[in-house]
Amino acid sequence: MSIFERYLSLWVGLCIFSGVILGNLFPEIFVALSRFEYASVNLFVAVLIWAMVYPMMVAVDFSSLRHIHRRPKGLVITLIVNWLIKPFTMAALGVLFFKSVFAGLINPTDADQYIAGLILLGAAPCTAMVFVWSQMTRGDANYTLVQVSLNDVIMIFAFAPIVALLLGVTDIQVPWETLLLSVGLYVVIPLTAGALTRIALLRQCDNNVEGNARVAHFTGTVKPFSIFGLLATVILLFGFQGHVIVEQPLLIVLIAVPLLIQSYGIFVLAYAAAWAWRVPHNVAAPCALIGTSNFFELAVAVAIGLFGLNSGAALVTVVGVLVEVPVMLSLVAVANRTSRRFDVRASSAIPLRPEEQRGGA
Repeated sequence: MSIFERYLSLWVGLCIFSGVILGNLFPEIFVALSRFEYASVNLFVAVLIWAMVYPMMVAVDFSSLRHIHRRPKGLVITLIVNWLIKPFTMAALGVLFFKSVFAGLINPTDADQYIAGLILLGAAPCTAMVFVWSQMTRGDANYTLVQVSLNDVIMIFAFAPIVALLLGVTDIQVPWETLLLSVGLYVVIPLTAGALTRIALLRQCDNNVEGNARVAHFTGTVKPFSIFGLLATVILLFGFQGHVIVEQPLLIVLIAVPLLIQSYGIFVLAYAAAWAWRVPHNVAAPCALIGTSNFFELAVAVAIGLFGLNSGAALVTVVGVLVEVPVMLSLVAVANRTSRRFDVRASSAIPLRPEEQRGGA
């Protein structure tokens, strides 16, 4: 994990501070940037989002899906948590806090925006960063690759319907055309571009080892563009929200509360299910972590497309970036500290060979 990734929350925090200051000192700049829009898509932000997402998509290997039958327990848990539980619990927490617990602190219109942002985060499971969390917990690299590839395929077809369903249930207007356009722009196009780039890089090599090394070198080369895209987007979003944050300094804390509850709750649920099912730790850890973290780049992009740059929904998705990294590092620590007990239980489910039962070698 690079020094930038380890201290991502710090850099995001600095960009939030810069964005708020710039938004209050030079509001005319952000007003001008907001005019670069076509079909509800801000063209300036679209370029930044593509810069964020594309390097991650190059790392996804769809050929790994042929190994989907291996380690099925972890995949079952991942899929159930990511697509049948997580989006709905996030929506429920949003309604609970912004319609009830925090109802006296914010107006109803803003509450709908914050709920929408939470729904977008909850419906987008993590992709690239889960490789980092898996590596830090000594997770099975092949399993992690399979689960990320499978989730990306499902996301193409499931993200828009789930978001539309939950927005509708929470009485938020669903702009279907913009939602589908956002999925096409920020999932299908970069995923296709990443896959084609990966194929082109692999064809230049004589074997898989050399090919994977070339892919890793390429992603490392373009990664700074991803970082720049993320930080520039954060500055932009908080620049548009600068006046709101100055007037309501506790707003970030209020948004963070349901995000924290969701993150720790989903991890406990997935990790406990893996322990009960006797899944080995090197599969259980990434299995639980992918459900806990979010594809915040997609959530940010869709929030901007659906509700605008200066919307409460966009603000929530960026707060998700701020909250995620310290939370994930704390959960990595928990996973590492419990690995021994986890594997003792998992190994007890494996039948002994006859010579082991007799005490042989």
